Amino acid sequence: MYTKTALTLAVMLTALLMAPATAAQPGATRAHTAAAPSGTVLGACGPGRLCLWPKSDFRGRARTHELATTDIDSCVALPPGTSAHSLANRTGRPVTTYQSAECAETGEFETYPGRGTWVPQTPYEVRAFKLWER
Repeated sequence: MYTKTALTLAVMLTALLMAPATAAQPGATRAHTAAAPSGTVLGACGPGRLCLWPKSDFRGRARTHELATTDIDSCVALPPGTSAHSLANRTGRPVTTYQSAECAETGEFETYPGRGTWVPQTPYEVRAFKLWER
C-alpha cells in the first residue's frame, strides 16, 4: 500500500520536474516542440523550413522560407499588407519574429529555437523575421 503511494508520488514529481520551464513563466508564448501534447494539431512544415501562416492555429496558406534562399542575420520583411499569426521553425537555427516590418526592436519581438518549434498563436502580428547563424 505505502509502496504504491510512494511510487505514484515519485512519478508525479518526476513529471512536474520534467515539464518545460516556459509553461510556468507568465506571458510565455504558446510554443510547442516536436513532442507536442497528444491532440495538438501542428501545422505541416518540412525540415529546414520556416513556415508562417496568416491565421492562428496554422490556418491559411503558409509562406515558407529555406536557409538556401534566405540571408542569415538579415531582416526579411513579409510582403506589404501581409502578416503571420502562427509559425513553425524547423530551420535548425534560431529565428526572431518582429511586429515591425523593419525588424525594429521598438515594437514586439520574440526569438524561437530552430529544432522544431510550433507556435499556434503569436503574441502579435508578425511582419518580419531574422534567421540567426546560432
